[in-house]
Amino acid sequence: MCNYRAGRCLITRTETVYVSVVRRITCVGAGYVGGPTCAMIANKCPHITVTVVDMNTEKIAEWNSDNLPIYEPGLEEIVMRCRGTNLFFSSDIPKSIREADLIFISVNTPTKMYGKGKGMAPDLKYVESVARSIAEHAEGPKIVVEKSTVPVKAAESILSILRDAQRTNNNLKFQVLSNPEFLAEGTAMKDLANPDRVLIGGEDSNEGKNAVAALVEVYSSWVAREKIITTNTWSSELSKLVANAFLAQRISSINSVSAICEATGADVSEVAHAVGFDTRIGNKFLNASVGFGGSCFQKDVLSLVYLCESLHLNKAAEYWHGVIEINNWQRRRFADKIIAELFNTVAGKKIAVFGFAFKKNTGDTRESSAIHVCKHLLEEEGQLAIYDPKVTEKQIRCELTIETNEQSVAKLVTVYNDAYETAKDAHAIVILTEWDEFKSYDYSRIYESMVHPAALFDGRLLFKRKEMEALGFRFFGIGSAPSHLTKVGFAAPH
Repeated sequence: MCNYRAGRCLITRTETVYVSVVRRITCVGAGYVGGPTCAMIANKCPHITVTVVDMNTEKIAEWNSDNLPIYEPGLEEIVMRCRGTNLFFSSDIPKSIREADLIFISVNTPTKMYGKGKGMAPDLKYVESVARSIAEHAEGPKIVVEKSTVPVKAAESILSILRDAQRTNNNLKFQVLSNPEFLAEGTAMKDLANPDRVLIGGEDSNEGKNAVAALVEVYSSWVAREKIITTNTWSSELSKLVANAFLAQRISSINSVSAICEATGADVSEVAHAVGFDTRIGNKFLNASVGFGGSCFQKDVLSLVYLCESLHLNKAAEYWHGVIEINNWQRRRFADKIIAELFNTVAGKKIAVFGFAFKKNTGDTRESSAIHVCKHLLEEEGQLAIYDPKVTEKQIRCELTIETNEQSVAKLVTVYNDAYETAKDAHAIVILTEWDEFKSYDYSRIYESMVHPAALFDGRLLFKRKEMEALGFRFFGIGSAPSHLTKVGFAAPH
């Protein structure tokens, strides 16, 4: 017999309590995943009250201000429309946990930098902390959802903590689901509004299926049912790691080909275009570049490597680790190309760096290839002039200080607010982020303001060689040999 109260179903025969209808959602973690995801849910589900909480009171204050802590096209409009109506930002974590029907865990899971698994395994201390907070403050049934990228079987650990609380409180009943995000920074709001798929994994039990159905109902407010995939928990957790590993693999694959193109006189853009016409391959993620960055790809590939090693699948581990090795090699190779083409020294030379974010349309610098290229140039005493339209000077200096040292950054790095001033008196321009505005500049004017011979190193393939060379630039693009080396069909041997 069921007695429905406030969206919950009480089955008196077994004393089992579960959430059947979600009316209040709490997201623990106000970062790049939690903020945009919950803004979209609030926008699409006006009948649901959504609260985003975080221990970082400064970040919550920013979410409640006119200057949001992250930049995503379309995010600000939605936040301003929903905030104070059914979207709230708070640092009162206990209260939000008590009031929620469903709780997203959306905290950082960085690569562990200590102890067992150092440099590869994900650090789950923040996930565990949230699970313990839920166990401590929950007063009734909750659906707990992993939104953070976690290793396979992480849900089991979370559930172990929560079920220990259940044993001492009969009012508690928890179901843990996996609902990984598949957002691309820079297009996150579009991805959320029209996702390729929504993946939900849950326990193969009646209670688990009911919890999955409740979350399916939330997404069904705007996502077609056929796009909502339901699996067991472990398949969902692994699918997230594998999806990011496959995308990273594609980038490393085309970047390895870019090196072959530079050595043979082929053009990687033409090769990618031809290969992408094969419907079995497709044309997505075949853009050669200075390397992938962001919070997910490297972390998730390393997590997959660690999983393989833990399962004694050494050949599989070696295979996936190769994806990371190629990425690091591409960054180093590009930096070495800059040094070599500037007459084997950048010491004391002003190098204009255009772009510091790991990709366009975001201010996120985590694992940005720009950090690593700049690090290599700083090691050679290059004078770096850096401009990025969305990354703050504080963030740029912080990232470079972590990779090098405070003295070098203070001495050798200048951050500008104007691209033309950045390039003035520079020996070279280095393109490290594919911001659209970089393509709109007057490069004839820029060329005239630089030290000659002026070079342009295009790490994002924004420009056509002939056009830049016609302006006077010595041009070096990823995946193609300089013009003077392709006249006989092959690049000169190195």
